[in-house]
Amino acid sequence: MVRNVYLSLLRGSPPCLQVCTTWRAVSRSDPLWHRLTRGIWGRTNLLHDTWREEYIYRHQTAQNFRSGRAVHFALHFDPADVDDPTNPDSLICRCLALSDRYLVCGFADGAVRLFDLTTRLHARTFRPQHHDRLGRFSRAVSGIIITAARLVFATLDGDIHVAAVNNNANPRRARLGEVLSDGALVDFTGLGRWWVGLYAGLPGRAFRVWDGITEEPIFEGGSLTDPEAVMGWHTLTELTEFVGRVRVTIQESVVACTSSRLVVFDLRNLGVILREEDFTNRRGILVGSFDVCNEAYVIADGRGNASVRRADTSEEVCGFTVRPPRGVLGCMNGGYVLTCAGGVIRVWQIEQPGRQEYLYSFGERLGEVNALVADERHVAAASGDTNIHLWDFGAQLE
Repeated sequence: MVRNVYLSLLRGSPPCLQVCTTWRAVSRSDPLWHRLTRGIWGRTNLLHDTWREEYIYRHQTAQNFRSGRAVHFALHFDPADVDDPTNPDSLICRCLALSDRYLVCGFADGAVRLFDLTTRLHARTFRPQHHDRLGRFSRAVSGIIITAARLVFATLDGDIHVAAVNNNANPRRARLGEVLSDGALVDFTGLGRWWVGLYAGLPGRAFRVWDGITEEPIFEGGSLTDPEAVMGWHTLTELTEFVGRVRVTIQESVVACTSSRLVVFDLRNLGVILREEDFTNRRGILVGSFDVCNEAYVIADGRGNASVRRADTSEEVCGFTVRPPRGVLGCMNGGYVLTCAGGVIRVWQIEQPGRQEYLYSFGERLGEVNALVADERHVAAASGDTNIHLWDFGAQLE
């Protein structure tokens, strides 16, 4: 209701409805627009001149997302900008991340490329110094964290690198991987002060948590990936299905899954599992479908039954069906779930608790997709033909 009142103030009142001077004064209160923008979209940093302008922009972008009004771009970089031009793995993008300014792409050869979201141009490439190769894909990027100033990324062999976003200095190795004693670092993520890695290869060592400020490890343990130990070692030498995924919620909890189990644990009480769920009798989890946004996560089982749930209670917010179920990739933002299967990206709205609505599919057919990511404005996908696609739902509003 409050949101609708503010929208009426934005548009101006019809002659039959006179808005009192108090409401007009309220409509000029930038702190109030700040509070409203933060409450609806979780925004805490200002990209426009005032919070009123920020609210208008966010609202119109959300309307574009609902109606499917977007501009599609194919992003390009110099194919010679690789360590080994004869190695086809150098052009395989394995993971993606978005910030307000950049799309970050992690490649199978360990390179990380930044694309400017305003110009859609390749801005810079980060190439870490690698130690001995322990398999064809041991240097592949397995996870990315990006903030306004800092980029953190990990590789399958366990290395973690840190780089400043706004300069071309070589990335600094924050942690030297010990793959033989830790297993393969199959996924890496973070939020706020937390870095979290998901490992597979050795029993009892599924998770490792670092303080992202001091870069010191503060927790190690967990059995989530014990059944996937052999598959973890295979990720170093061959392209495999997703072994597992891990994400951090805004409530400072970790949600992670493999093909058979899902666990949630509290970062403020490390080592204590809040809940655990077995999916074996539902034909397993489609690991690629899993993602987290704010305090909720999306997941699909082997029968194609997908659901959005609250991480703190596992309460189902809504459910829908994905077809075909095999090979599904998923991601979500504050109001929508996106899935990609058979090269087609589909969009569901999930803003109303207990209600979901299939909205539309993207017109572009992508073929096999390796990675998919979305925020409130952009969607990006890396396809198997080495193309990187970007959809901008706010481009018309600039």
